Amino acid sequence: MPVFFNKYYPIRNVVFVIGESLLIFSSLLFISWLFKEQTVSDNNVILLVPQVLVVTIVFQLCLYFFDVYELRDDRPLLVMAIKITQAFGSGCIVLAALYYFIPQTVIESRTFWVGCLVIYIVITLWRVTYNYIFKHKLFVQSVAIMGTGEFARDIARELEGRLDTPYRMVAFVGKDTPAYNPNQVPVYKSLNDLHLSLSDRFVDRIVVALDDPRGGMPIDLLLNYKLKGVTIENGITFYERLAGKILVNKVKPSWIIFSKGFTIGRLQAFLKRSADILVSLILLILTSPVMILTIAIIKLESPGPVLYLQQRVGKGRRLFKVMKFRSMVQDAEKNGAVWAVANDARVTRFGKFIRKTRIDELPQLINVLKGEMSVVGPRPERPVFVERLKQIIPFYDIRHDIRPGVTGWAQVCYPYGASEEDALRKLEYDLYYMKNVSFALDMLIIFRTIKTVVFAKGGR
Repeated sequence: MPVFFNKYYPIRNVVFVIGESLLIFSSLLFISWLFKEQTVSDNNVILLVPQVLVVTIVFQLCLYFFDVYELRDDRPLLVMAIKITQAFGSGCIVLAALYYFIPQTVIESRTFWVGCLVIYIVITLWRVTYNYIFKHKLFVQSVAIMGTGEFARDIARELEGRLDTPYRMVAFVGKDTPAYNPNQVPVYKSLNDLHLSLSDRFVDRIVVALDDPRGGMPIDLLLNYKLKGVTIENGITFYERLAGKILVNKVKPSWIIFSKGFTIGRLQAFLKRSADILVSLILLILTSPVMILTIAIIKLESPGPVLYLQQRVGKGRRLFKVMKFRSMVQDAEKNGAVWAVANDARVTRFGKFIRKTRIDELPQLINVLKGEMSVVGPRPERPVFVERLKQIIPFYDIRHDIRPGVTGWAQVCYPYGASEEDALRKLEYDLYYMKNVSFALDMLIIFRTIKTVVFAKGGR
């Protein structure tokens, strides 16, 4: 599968997005040519191409921000049509502002509106077609899971739980009844039974997901499949690529030691730190009016300091004080540290707003300038929780080998969590980030964070 931003994407999804780009671009270009009765050789067409390209980019960005490119869930056509309408409406507003400031990008009114109608129809039909492909699992690889326990269950749930998976589960291999088998796929006692029962090309990939592989790994049979062109893959690596996270409870130290990644070179570290300084300075300048207004409202709403300083564990297990705008009443934790909960009574009215929009975290840009945090990285946790989590969650402490972040892969992929179970789930994403850290992945996370802030998702 193709890799973008150090993350794997199914080839069908890539074709879907690129195909939609081409449909938007070509539809509007065709309408423009049709109305102006131009030939392809006209100079005006050359000028029109960048104008149409601007519309394509704006529309696709709006489709992304309205979650229309979230392909893992099966959505009714009406819901999808509403989201496309909202995205196109927002796109028209953005383009109106753009046309006001950059008149050279303006497309003739009749061409634009007829083009929008055509694009809407074409995009809807395109999505209906792709939804059919996803539902009927066309153009996918057949996968047999070797294992029937918890490990195999986690992989099967991820395979069956998303519409856009590029795989079709066709068999389990194991002596016990699978812990999760909603589609009742066949279960074979051994790889030899699978080989005897089916043709050699029945499976394209065998995923090894044994809870305890000691003494139970049929090396000769796996080698036989491998030599016949069937892909043999470790369950941890397969799950990482499919889900964008790492199954912490199933990882062995040897897997981390021999895996690519989990290291940041000197040049990469220098560039990341330089980008942190530049981005934090720019954001502090751009958001200064918002922060000044926030300070004023906090002072008016409730007594107490504007900033809330809280001790967190940073890189190298060093303690530092993270800065946040105060969103709770004064002395909210006089009885000791507790996890935040939904509808927390300690949160002020304005505090709910700044938490939802993440405005309360803007002072952390100062922590970034001081070198205590990075713009992107694992979320820093409080020492009292860190000590507890280190005892119950494997590999939890290695997240402190890089600078914590204002935002991160776990924050944009997992809903706000405030429990030990949530800490485990977020660590799965944190380890994925540490393994695949790159400038491109950081940019993807920042882009997703913007969407999270704009739509006020995930705050508590």
